[in-house]
Amino acid sequence: MSLELLVPVEEEVLRPLETQPKQVLGKQILIHTKREGIPELKGLSIAIIGVHEIRNSYPARSGYDLVKFRNCFYELFPGNWKMKIADLGDLPNGETPEDTYFALKEICLLLRQINIIPIIIGGSQDLIYPLYQSFHVTEQLVNIVSIDNRFDFSQEEELISGRSYMSKIIMETPNYLNNYTNIGYQSFYCAQEERDLMEKLYFNGLRLGTLLNEVSLAEPILRDADIVGIDMKALSWQSIGDAKRGFPNGIDSRTICSLSRYVGISDRLSLFGLFELPSSPIFDQLLAQIIWYFIEGFHCRFDEYPVAINEGFLKYTVALSDRSLVFFKSEASQRWWMEVVNDYALNNKSKTVALLPCTESDYLDACNDTIPERWFNAIKRLK
Repeated sequence: MSLELLVPVEEEVLRPLETQPKQVLGKQILIHTKREGIPELKGLSIAIIGVHEIRNSYPARSGYDLVKFRNCFYELFPGNWKMKIADLGDLPNGETPEDTYFALKEICLLLRQINIIPIIIGGSQDLIYPLYQSFHVTEQLVNIVSIDNRFDFSQEEELISGRSYMSKIIMETPNYLNNYTNIGYQSFYCAQEERDLMEKLYFNGLRLGTLLNEVSLAEPILRDADIVGIDMKALSWQSIGDAKRGFPNGIDSRTICSLSRYVGISDRLSLFGLFELPSSPIFDQLLAQIIWYFIEGFHCRFDEYPVAINEGFLKYTVALSDRSLVFFKSEASQRWWMEVVNDYALNNKSKTVALLPCTESDYLDACNDTIPERWFNAIKRLK
């Protein structure tokens, strides 16, 4: 059993809890310790797993001390949460990175099968690859969202690294990738060939400037994600508290916490990963708060996936000059979806209808006879 590979949380994390108030997270969640072993999985909603695999990081860097994260996370106070949370400890490195990939894939598959969301903390961004592989058994089409300042494509198809894992996923057969979306990319870090590939495959991107001007634009993207990975190089140097190793432009601390809450509130999400972690006291605290906001979002879920439009939804049909588009608005969450019909099916019986998360702005664009870009890309991917 893959969970047996996990090592317990360090004693140096547990000792400070003795003097902490009984309400802190460290005394409210289940923890994998040397004395108690792995917690009972039954009834769990969220499982935290630390990872140290950085051998395929690009550029090469030193690892992150998960003890510091846990010290900060355990001393936070929970919200009015009803779910059970566990810290399952850390996955040690295998003999090769591929060994680590295999173990992580098996752990994620096991937890997903019993409706537990794993939060993978640490390691490099290429670990999204084994997270994606955990969907192969069920042959489920996967939507991946990467919060990153780059697209992570590469011409080196055989290499899996923090800069090329998406190329490996795209080239793999059989292929279960339905859509890839990047949030927070910065154009000067993306080659023109990468942007051309995004356009050719009808993938979506949300530029950093657009995101910072209106963070809510990311919500429908994250609502439709199965896997979300955050590359912490997407953060600004102020957010990580390190002017020497940080970036001049990037996502600020408030925005990344808002994004994490959107990830948590997504009823579709199955896997959440936080990678390329920098080392600084400020970032240790920020990482703990990012996880806190994810759990807060999970607590606020609306249970609207799969979407059941027969009750609690308002339907809007918009007549454009060359077609009609159908939109739905949830009366509970006030969120929007639009209908995507596969017109490329061989016959009417094989036609499929999907509901694509969108914004009210997409509805208003349609009212002004403008086809929303996300609808257009979704239709093109059906060809």
